[in-house]
Amino acid sequence: MTSNSGSLQAAFKGRRVLVTGGMGFIGSNLSARLCELGADVAIFDCLLPGSGANEANIEPFRRRVRTMVGDLRDASAVREAVRGTDYIFNLAGQISHVRSMQDPFTDQAINCFGQLNLVQAWKELAPAAKVVYSGTRQQYGRPLYVPMNEDHPLTLSDVNAIHKTAAESYHLLYARVHGLRAVSLRLTNTYGPRMLIRTPEQTFLGWFVHQAMTGKTIEVFGDGLQRRDLTYVADAVEAMLLVATRPEADGQVFNVSGPEPITLWQVAEATVRLTGRGTCTRIPFPAERKKIDIGDAFSDGSKLSRTVGWTPTTSLEDGLRETIAFYRANWERYA
Repeated sequence: MTSNSGSLQAAFKGRRVLVTGGMGFIGSNLSARLCELGADVAIFDCLLPGSGANEANIEPFRRRVRTMVGDLRDASAVREAVRGTDYIFNLAGQISHVRSMQDPFTDQAINCFGQLNLVQAWKELAPAAKVVYSGTRQQYGRPLYVPMNEDHPLTLSDVNAIHKTAAESYHLLYARVHGLRAVSLRLTNTYGPRMLIRTPEQTFLGWFVHQAMTGKTIEVFGDGLQRRDLTYVADAVEAMLLVATRPEADGQVFNVSGPEPITLWQVAEATVRLTGRGTCTRIPFPAERKKIDIGDAFSDGSKLSRTVGWTPTTSLEDGLRETIAFYRANWERYA
């Protein structure tokens, strides 16, 4: 429980909450927390192969949520899910940057056409609902300066970032033009229990954990000195809940940053140390990765802190320990 639990419980208890992408990593952690707060939670997810959606993610609280298997590209399914909700946490989407470059049309269909289905249904069927959209730090592309604040230009570096930016714009435009309430959070390197670890497509830290726990070698591209900030999933969830309940956040974009930035090599070393297995080494960048590499990239989260009082409270050391413990206890379901 956090210091905000009392006010959050008052805001969410008995309210109808939709979590799109709710069987994925962040969505399932958010859904579990909403259940703790007494919300009436509905999960909408298409269980797209390779997306990180996993029915095991919601097993501990399955009886406390309603689940709908549906796709954002299916307007009728989206309309049924959205109707009459009080809050919508929109985490559904295709998030692999590499896959977006390989198959840009599917990325567009999910992250643009599908998102338009959702915002249109929101406007027509749940106009009183507050929507929290899940954006990404990747929208800034290769940084012109660090830490990146919300005024940083969007120097988009891959197809996924273009489409995620379009989806964010749909939400904010509909809110502004139609008198609705929305906020977008640009997340940065979120990690923790329930993240996809069996492939490196979505999160480098998930793959680091997989490689170390299987006694293999973590391969760090380049010199490994690229700095990142990493956000533990419980901290990211708290940010989502806070902006959902605070009217001063309406219509705005916020970075959700991690604690102090750290190099990728340091992250790899910490993962090996805390698992007690594996090794790490540096290798040249693969060609397809080099094209979209962004160098140092970490966010300035001070606007979110000033507006709703949020700051990350989980250190990388503690977050990694919790993450590793989770996969040790649930390895068969995730590896």
